[in-house]
Amino acid sequence: MQKFLLLIAAAGIICSFKAKQITWVAIGDSITYLNEHANETGNRVTKGYMTRVTEKLPKVKYTNQGHNGWTSGGIAENIEKLDITKADVYSIFLGTNDWWQGRPIGTLQDYQNNTGNSTVMGSYRIIINKLRSLNGEAKIILITPMQRVDFVYIADMKNNAWGSYKEKNGQQLAQFAEAIIAIAGYEHLSVVDLYNKSGMTLENLIKFKRLKDPQTGIYKNYPYPSFIDVPFNPDTDEYPYPTEAINMTYDGLHPSDKGYAVIADMLVKIMKKY
Repeated sequence: MQKFLLLIAAAGIICSFKAKQITWVAIGDSITYLNEHANETGNRVTKGYMTRVTEKLPKVKYTNQGHNGWTSGGIAENIEKLDITKADVYSIFLGTNDWWQGRPIGTLQDYQNNTGNSTVMGSYRIIINKLRSLNGEAKIILITPMQRVDFVYIADMKNNAWGSYKEKNGQQLAQFAEAIIAIAGYEHLSVVDLYNKSGMTLENLIKFKRLKDPQTGIYKNYPYPSFIDVPFNPDTDEYPYPTEAINMTYDGLHPSDKGYAVIADMLVKIMKKY
């Protein structure tokens, strides 16, 4: 009888262990935010990367701390107001808005010396310090920005931006990815390198951009890189990414279901170890 009771107790401990939940706070910009706001994609996306991760890892429960249009500087500036909770895992997925807004990257010394919020490196130090103050044992995953082609917002075509095939404010988006990788190396953190290792490239982010041929005025489907420097007028032209243009992104910047699946798979490879 005593052995039987011991077996039941052991089974209960094992079941309790198996049922242990892992809490995850995902910090990011619109790519993270859209997980709960698929309607803002024109319903071109059905679910984001967090939902996809938790479908594959049911013990993981996530909190969405994605903020539309924010930079690492915005997150750092508001870090005490965001109600970021204690968690087992934190991911930080920022950088693309920092690049477009022309924020200086800074150097690894800015991160090491905690020089403040004037550079991306300094912003990351503020964010990571906050996460460690919440849970010094938490796993922290850094996610590099994706490559991007010409972005045109589906709800307002006047909100548009060129892709990472050229510089903004004298900086390449690739340099922001390198900076995040450098922080991960310095801190011995896991990194999801979307820029270099996801397979999402300038060539496959969209199948084409539909623009008027400058010579004929007739709409034509331009694959990358042939659409570069072809004029686009948001006041008179049609939306340049019809549904048949969708590939890894649906608008040149934000992932499609296909793109979100890639991000989720890369995160699962890391998070399943937890």
